[in-house]
Amino acid sequence: MIRSTVGRFVAVRGWVGVVAGCFVGMALTAAADEHIVLDLWPTGTPTPAAADVGEERELQRDPPDGVMRLTGVSRPQITVYRPAKPNGAAVLVAPGGGYSILAYEHEGSQVCTFLNEHGVTAILLKYRVPAAREIALQDAQRAMGLIHHHADEWGIDRERIGMLGFSAGGHLTTMTCLHGKERTYDMDPALDVEDPTPAFAIPVYPAYLVERGTEGPLLDNVTVTGDAPPLCLIHAADDPWTSSASSLLAVEYKKHGIPCEVHIYAKGGHGFGMKTTGFPVDAWPNRVVEWMDSLGLLSGAAATR
Repeated sequence: MIRSTVGRFVAVRGWVGVVAGCFVGMALTAAADEHIVLDLWPTGTPTPAAADVGEERELQRDPPDGVMRLTGVSRPQITVYRPAKPNGAAVLVAPGGGYSILAYEHEGSQVCTFLNEHGVTAILLKYRVPAAREIALQDAQRAMGLIHHHADEWGIDRERIGMLGFSAGGHLTTMTCLHGKERTYDMDPALDVEDPTPAFAIPVYPAYLVERGTEGPLLDNVTVTGDAPPLCLIHAADDPWTSSASSLLAVEYKKHGIPCEVHIYAKGGHGFGMKTTGFPVDAWPNRVVEWMDSLGLLSGAAATR
């Protein structure tokens, strides 16, 4: 378990290793299981910088609840989880946490491991927290650019790079889909791409799509256009961040004739991620893989748009 990721070390389940190197001016670290870690902003984050958030650290609950919460992230990174038999698909995974913390395991690394089991290259996004939503979007846009630049090296089909996120990460995923080409930083052609919009996306119990405490309508910045990527939405009906948000987003997709699948489970609440709840919602990752397969994303047999 990662207790602190401050400094130059990457800890992976009790094994620590560092291989220093330089690739396109980026910090690169490889662990024994071949996870690759890249800094998103090797020459410094965009200005104006986020507020001083202190040292990166794990927040502990008393009593412990088994959830790993990272905060104080000022050095955003991606960690690449490569499957034994890659099928060319890739997914950028954005943990949730209200843009204040990152639920780094059950909404992050555990998801990556699951995707690897299905041949999908998973890239875990450690975006800046606590920070404004616009700053997290910068990190997601840059992360998508890096994945495109390294696609050949990592065995990824550039037409099959998607994104999956939870809660705030689900909101970030949606914003990356709908506003991916809108920049608030100067692009670097060596690290960015003109259009970082995911080819497909899976928002899981996305927050901030409607005013909290209401059943809608969608907020003004949740505007679907005809070139939005296909979605698979996961939500629980008893989530305090209303599942109406996912339903309303699906309706907008329907208006444009864009593929959109919605799974709303009776029970599950908010923040279930990869936890075992004992309810049917536990099977949501399998539904996502089925959806990806139905669109040809696991084989490259069909276009996504």
